[in-house]
Amino acid sequence: MRVAIATVQVPFIRGGAETLVESLRDELVARGHEAEVVTLPFRWSPPEALVDCMTMGRMLDLTESAGAKIDVVIAVKFPAYYLRHPRKVVWLCHQHRQAYDLWDTPYGDLHRLPQGDSVRRLIVNSDNQAFAEAQRVYTISANVSARLLRYNGIASTPLYHPPLHHERLHAEEYGDFVFYPSRIDAMKRQHLLVEAARHLQTNTRIVLAGGAGGPEAARLEELVRRHRLERRVTMLGHVTEEAKLDLYARCLAVYFGAYDEDYGYVTLEALASAKPVLIHPDAGGPAEFVTDGRDGFVVPAEPEAIAASIDRLARDRSLARAMGEAGRRGLAAKGLGWDAVVSALTDWARG
Repeated sequence: MRVAIATVQVPFIRGGAETLVESLRDELVARGHEAEVVTLPFRWSPPEALVDCMTMGRMLDLTESAGAKIDVVIAVKFPAYYLRHPRKVVWLCHQHRQAYDLWDTPYGDLHRLPQGDSVRRLIVNSDNQAFAEAQRVYTISANVSARLLRYNGIASTPLYHPPLHHERLHAEEYGDFVFYPSRIDAMKRQHLLVEAARHLQTNTRIVLAGGAGGPEAARLEELVRRHRLERRVTMLGHVTEEAKLDLYARCLAVYFGAYDEDYGYVTLEALASAKPVLIHPDAGGPAEFVTDGRDGFVVPAEPEAIAASIDRLARDRSLARAMGEAGRRGLAAKGLGWDAVVSALTDWARG
């Protein structure tokens, strides 16, 4: 079948959604489909630009391309799922969270704007219409499904997929550093891990990897300078996939401090690398994979609590290893694979 994957792209920003879309395309092709990614540029500010992007999504008709029929469209992000196609299926990464779970939180901004209420209503109504048009509605996690049911009253089915290079993730040692690879962003809460370094009683180091720049990166750098943590905290910036695999393999544990994450590749990559994972009670998707005391720690979002958990692992490498191995076994038992995902997204459209 000819399959179009519809998504959006914020120029110069790359994250898990882009990895998901590219992986899905490759997995479709590997199974004999002809697949192409169709990307819309996206801006969420000012509100007028956001509404323009919604209109652009609604105007897109992917029934055919250059006179050739497109058999199925798989839409993954807002507002790409507004497009028109008789065989549209949604595999939802997330909606425009500013209008839903981030509304009236420190991580949202739409609620602060004069037009916020009216734009929010427009988004909710438009989403309801778009999902009603879809032949199937799937999500990437139970967390995303729960949001969709809570805010829109729409039931959906989670389809879990493995992280990129999952077959190459492995453990070599349980070293002297805690690793956190993620885009530098306030919602990722790297600052909690940097602040935790002040309270460590062991010689454990903190290693951050991820795209830098912007106010949050400046905030982290200022924290390091203010508390004289230059020997304790290392900010690598962007690293290659090979370097990231190596850091996973050699770290003591992985910290993933993100707030209400949709899915959380970092968690899956850490578990596949047999490393214990530290998350918070409000982690969202990662909490579907981490059980406190079994394959990691679920700790309060407080620097002192984070530091205490790190010190515990540093003082007992056998505990770190046992937790990591339990996490790897647990992840393997879930049987995450692309066969089931591709089958669910395409088999219904055959014939």
